[in-house]
Amino acid sequence: MSLSRREMVAGLGALALPPSPPPPPPAGQDVRPSPPPAGVAAPVGTAPERLAEDEGFWSRVARQYRVTRDFVNLENGYYGIMPEPVRRAYHRNTDHLNEVNSYLLRTAYKDQADQVRRRIATMLGVSMEEIALTRGGTEALQLLIAGYRRLRPGDSVMYADLDYHSMQYAMNWLSDRRGVRVQKLVIPEPATRQAVLDAYAAAFLEHPRLRLLLLSHMNNRTGLVVPVREIVAMARERGIDVIVDAAHSWGHLDFTMDDLGADFAGFSLHKWMGMPLGAGFLYIRDSRLADIDVAFRDETFPREDIRARVHSGTMDVAPFLTAGTALDFHDALGAAAKQARLRFLRDRWVGQVLDIGNLEILTPEEPAMYGTITAFRITGRTSEAENVAIATDLMKRYRIFTVHRGGPARGDCVRVTPALFTSRDDVDLLATAVRDIARRMRA
Repeated sequence: MSLSRREMVAGLGALALPPSPPPPPPAGQDVRPSPPPAGVAAPVGTAPERLAEDEGFWSRVARQYRVTRDFVNLENGYYGIMPEPVRRAYHRNTDHLNEVNSYLLRTAYKDQADQVRRRIATMLGVSMEEIALTRGGTEALQLLIAGYRRLRPGDSVMYADLDYHSMQYAMNWLSDRRGVRVQKLVIPEPATRQAVLDAYAAAFLEHPRLRLLLLSHMNNRTGLVVPVREIVAMARERGIDVIVDAAHSWGHLDFTMDDLGADFAGFSLHKWMGMPLGAGFLYIRDSRLADIDVAFRDETFPREDIRARVHSGTMDVAPFLTAGTALDFHDALGAAAKQARLRFLRDRWVGQVLDIGNLEILTPEEPAMYGTITAFRITGRTSEAENVAIATDLMKRYRIFTVHRGGPARGDCVRVTPALFTSRDDVDLLATAVRDIARRMRA
């Protein structure tokens, strides 16, 4: 097909015109507050503990999640399934990022990231200047541990047997990096509040050159919640700094940074806040910023800017573009209601098995010391192989998915982690299954 002269001239003229700029991306469409999904907002005036027992309300919440019916998922400690409003927003944001490419990153995203930081800071009761976004809790904590500047050769650092394995590795690395001694504390079993406080007090006395402590608010192995504020206060009296691992607690428990009292902490957003994978943040109290190194001598931000403590390269920013939707969902329920429901689910199944003589529940019956994560052990069955076998039996015989966990000094265990979409029937089935397993494994 040949073009006429007029068509050819018109085509060349169009090519000569400067290209029109693409339309600007919608500024913060998923960062701004939005109405909560229908049926999800916690009723005003209803006590959280009473609402936790309202199966009708929580079944409406459960319908906001797309969850397989092939098995009962009681292994939600790895990361959190996104509720449907968040999943849909994430898909929109991923598509939008792919369409406009670096234009978004070089224009509207900078303001959107600050909106996310500001909103997180408000929820935690801190300033935006004390928050830096990361790709998860692991990255946040690694940067804090590796960047802590106040260690000298011969000093000691400490972590506990229940701390997250990746953070233990980072603390061990300080031996070569900073020339320090690495100490390991064993959390007592049974882990009552006073027993935990006494263990840390004794460790501080035993190691007078201790300068840095890693402290899990809620650990990922047994779900134990420790009295962080009291431990931080004891440590501060002895000149010990504390880095708090709050990856599992934020969005799970109802607290602010003031409730922890710590100067340094790492958080995850893709666990109990239900954001897409690849989102977290770190906190550094503004007066302590100079005690954490700039990451890899970063020059993107001034040294007095907390964002200089993170250098992640080119990140997938779609999770952070989705933060507003996820935080709206959290706010609609409310932290107190989420905490109460998650504890209720734990109490429901644990209460049915406490009488079993050869069963050990590894969180105490003190509500302030647990959320929904709880591990159990059949007495005498402490090896990895035995606990993998128990988790496998739960899946094959009852279609209940759990996970083996190692790390506790007194032996391995099986971790159980319900979620907001978990029903009362689900945990009742677990209780039946655990009773059956304990009976069959009775020595």
